[in-house]
Amino acid sequence: MSVEILMNKYDAFFGKKIFVAGHRGMVGQALVRALEKSNCQILTISKSELDLKDQAAVRNWFEKNKPEIIFLAAAKVGGIFANNSYPADFLYDNLLIQQNVIGAAHDFKVERLIFLGSSCIYPRLAPQPMTETSLLSGPLEETNQWYALAKIAGVKLVEAFRKQYGDDFISLMPTNLYGPGDTYDLQNSHVIPAMILKFHEAKARGDSQVTLWGTGTPMREFLHVDDLADACLFVASHYSDKAPINIGTGKDLSIKELAIKIAHVIGFTGDIHFDPTQLDGTPKKLLDISKLSALGWKAKIELEDGLKSTYESFLKRYTL
Repeated sequence: MSVEILMNKYDAFFGKKIFVAGHRGMVGQALVRALEKSNCQILTISKSELDLKDQAAVRNWFEKNKPEIIFLAAAKVGGIFANNSYPADFLYDNLLIQQNVIGAAHDFKVERLIFLGSSCIYPRLAPQPMTETSLLSGPLEETNQWYALAKIAGVKLVEAFRKQYGDDFISLMPTNLYGPGDTYDLQNSHVIPAMILKFHEAKARGDSQVTLWGTGTPMREFLHVDDLADACLFVASHYSDKAPINIGTGKDLSIKELAIKIAHVIGFTGDIHFDPTQLDGTPKKLLDISKLSALGWKAKIELEDGLKSTYESFLKRYTL
């Protein structure tokens, strides 16, 4: 069956009231962009209007708006420094958000819920590439264990509601993401936005070198957020099972190789140094995407092209 034929099925599925929880985040923005191409009513609400950590407020909103499908992309997120510095916030806030939205989805009989997890839920030294069955098979990476534990709880909560009540809830495990709408902060950002900011500022100052955290040897897989959104719509239309499903590219590269690519995109021609006294994180994180590939989906945006468009979006909003 061709992709064109499969895409026709979106019309029936997305002619619904769809709540994108976390629509102002990078993933949420991408989901809204993708859903705008479909025949649906998109429901969004800002954090100032609805705190997803407030159970009563969440239930009141569900009762009033009656969403039929939910993409749960709302979460407290950050890089190694943020995860390591605010463990209580990353665990507590994410647990509250997840239990409130998933619980309300059950109580108000939502047709489908798509929970966005993270590849960090897998053990630090899981066999590579990491399959969905690696979950809970070993110790987590210490630097992001609090966020990972919250996401694991979300995956299991989705599975529990499905098992006990037959709710059509599924979990998607995206790899490392990047793209427009990301957060640029040297302390709290993920690796790509942090590098973009660092190289951009170094170029503007005329610096002769940039020093990055760690050894540069960890291997990482990166997926453009617009590819993730496309995968979310595709999988939500073609997959229904208790087991989570990985979303990625199936390709990785070292942090050093990534730094060289970003420096080239930005036009920084100085030296790149690494500080091995700083945290490296998990040595390798590559997802096994065989289950996703079997459904007929694959990423379309190559890393070099994605980095260029991401830097262009960065330039439109950033002032030195």
